[in-house]
Amino acid sequence: MAIAQRVRHHMQAASWIRAMFEEGMQLKQQYGADNIYDFSLGNPVLEPPPQFYEALHQLMTHRQPGMHRYMPNVGYVETRAAIAAQLSRETGITFTANHLVMVVGAAGGLNVVLKTLLDPGDEVIVCAPYFVEYHFYVENHQGVCTVVPTDAQFNLDLDAIAQALSPRTKVLLINSPNNPSGVVYPAATIQALGELLRQRQAALGTQIYLVSDEPYKKLLYDGMAYPEVYPHYANSIVVTSHAKDLALPGERIGYIATNPACPEAAELQDGFSFANRTLGFVNAPALMQHVITQLQGVTIDMQQYQRKRDLLCTNLAAMGYQFVRPQGGFYLFPRSPIADDVAFVKTLVQRRILTVPGSGFGTPGYFRIAYCVEDRTIAQALDGFRAVAHEYGLT
Repeated sequence: MAIAQRVRHHMQAASWIRAMFEEGMQLKQQYGADNIYDFSLGNPVLEPPPQFYEALHQLMTHRQPGMHRYMPNVGYVETRAAIAAQLSRETGITFTANHLVMVVGAAGGLNVVLKTLLDPGDEVIVCAPYFVEYHFYVENHQGVCTVVPTDAQFNLDLDAIAQALSPRTKVLLINSPNNPSGVVYPAATIQALGELLRQRQAALGTQIYLVSDEPYKKLLYDGMAYPEVYPHYANSIVVTSHAKDLALPGERIGYIATNPACPEAAELQDGFSFANRTLGFVNAPALMQHVITQLQGVTIDMQQYQRKRDLLCTNLAAMGYQFVRPQGGFYLFPRSPIADDVAFVKTLVQRRILTVPGSGFGTPGYFRIAYCVEDRTIAQALDGFRAVAHEYGLT
């Protein structure tokens, strides 16, 4: 047997997102790409903003000696300083380069954080629905994943979190705007969560870290302001990337930001630097660090995603689908008309519509639609959604 038993087991239970994406590849070969309505993968259809190409062109036409060499494992100081200045403007809290570590996307950043924080058997609490890879990330570093539910609107259930907190809890991992629901956890909830964690940390005599996974932070609708975690809990760490806000998922560029109020910030920075190196990332991509240094405060045109959200939500609601309207990101998480969400998703496949069952996100009975696609994909899929809604008696 060539591969480890654990890896074999994980492969069998692997990401529903990738499974549906790969099925879509086969269907596209069979029917043609224009005849498959693929909502399976959060792969932004939008191109990066013009400033990205301008910065890239500037770097290529004014090459700097050594710009592709190694740098400190935490990243270029000028890149971290630029991000720190932007965070200071956004949060009103003073960040410096010493609070930042550049990482290989948010996924790489989460693995760096978990590698640094977890001893074998330490618990990481995640809130369902959650990003499908969280379980694998935690197990990568010998942690134990504890899942708690959210409420009917996919907001954090503080009572459920309180019951789950234990002497072995090292991390509470949250994701807002949430993938897959599109929900943004309200500031009042984050404030109450911070108070809960302070109380339990003191009562248990342990350190509990709030790790906030925020790659969709800049993708907000209807004029919403993002509720930051930093003011509400000192032991907070944010992991994010520019995959979504600059439409650069393939470039794998992100960062870890440690709350300046965290008493252990300097030690955490050292740990993140070590883990970044020993996990094999070594450092974030040099070229992308140079580029994003010039792009702090730049974001893709959210009006395009809002148009896609409104087109999809207006039509699906009229067909009888039930869902919480997304406040951010580019995912919709409707309730499945039948309890078996996997069977329902397979019914949609018969209409050449690719979505992902909610079971993969720890929330059976729902399905995820990634609407970061061309408008025509949404428009052309509506007849299929309507036919399936009629088949299950929604309309």
